[in-house]
Amino acid sequence: MDLQKEINKADGFKNLELLAKQVVEGFISGMHKSPFHGFSAEFAEHKIYNQGESTKHIDWKLYAKTDRLYTKRYDEETNLRCHIVLDNSTSMHYPESAGTTINNLNKIAFSVLASASLMYILKKQRDAVGLSIYSDNYDFYSPEKGSERHHQMLLAKLSESVLNKTFSKTTETYKYLHRIAEKIHRRSLIFVFTDMFQTSEDDEKIFEALRHLKFNKHEVVMFHVFDKSKELTFDFDNRPKRFVDIETGETIDLFPDTVKENYEKTVSQYFKNLKIRCGQYRIKYVEADINAGFNQILTTYMIERQKFV
Repeated sequence: MDLQKEINKADGFKNLELLAKQVVEGFISGMHKSPFHGFSAEFAEHKIYNQGESTKHIDWKLYAKTDRLYTKRYDEETNLRCHIVLDNSTSMHYPESAGTTINNLNKIAFSVLASASLMYILKKQRDAVGLSIYSDNYDFYSPEKGSERHHQMLLAKLSESVLNKTFSKTTETYKYLHRIAEKIHRRSLIFVFTDMFQTSEDDEKIFEALRHLKFNKHEVVMFHVFDKSKELTFDFDNRPKRFVDIETGETIDLFPDTVKENYEKTVSQYFKNLKIRCGQYRIKYVEADINAGFNQILTTYMIERQKFV
C-alpha cells in the first residue's frame, strides 16, 4: 500500500488515525522478517492461552489455522498501562519548511505520527493509554484509559500539536517531567518523545526528572527525536547561510564548512553522553531519526511490551 497516497487522501494530519493505521499495517506486513513474525492484525485481538485458564474463550477457529491456543480478548481487559509524553517545544517544529507528508516530516509531526501508531496498537490490544504534552507550559494531561472516546480525544490533541505551532522561548522539561511523574501512580510503560535541545536547564536536572519517572517501577523509554542529516552530521552545502535558533531567535551568519567539524564533534559527544546517562539510570535510549521511518519505534515497543507484561 502506498503510504504517501494514503496521507494525501487523509488531508495531512487531519485524519491521524488513518495515517497511524497505514504505518502499523506497513510495519506488520514486514514482520515475517523479524523476531515478531507471530504478531499480526488478527492476533492483536487475542492473547496466548495459559495453562490453567478457563477454556471458555478459546478461539478454536484460530487454533485450526495456527495449531496454537489463543483466547479472545474483551474490552474490559487491560494488560498494559502506557503513558506517552510529547515535547512540543519550538525546537520540535524543525525543520520549519517541512510539511506533513511522510517524506517531509519535522520532529513534532514524526513524534505525533509515531505516538498515534503506538496508540493504534495499544487500542487493538485493549491496553490503556495516557498522554502528556508540554512546551513552555504543561499543555495537556490525560490519565490512562482504554475507551474509544478517550482514544479519539487523544488523537485530536496530537493533531493539534502538529497543526498549531507553538512559539515558546524556553522549555523547562525537567519541571514538567516531575509533574508527570507525580500524576502516574500505577506501574506503566512510559514513552518520552523529545529532541533534548534545551535552553534553560542543565542535563542533570532532566535526568533527575527522568529518574523520578521510574520511581513507581515504571519502565521509561526515551525516543531521542532529531534530524540526523542536519542536526547531527550538519549536512548543508557550503554557501553562506543564516542559522536561526528557533527557541531564542538568535542568528548567526556563516559558511557551514567553517564549523562543520567542530559541530559534529560536539554534538556527537553530547548524544553519546545522553545515551550513557540513560544507561546509568536504566532508561532505554532510542535514536529516532525523523528520516528513518517508524520501524525502530514500533520494534522498540514490541520488545518493551514483552519485557513489561
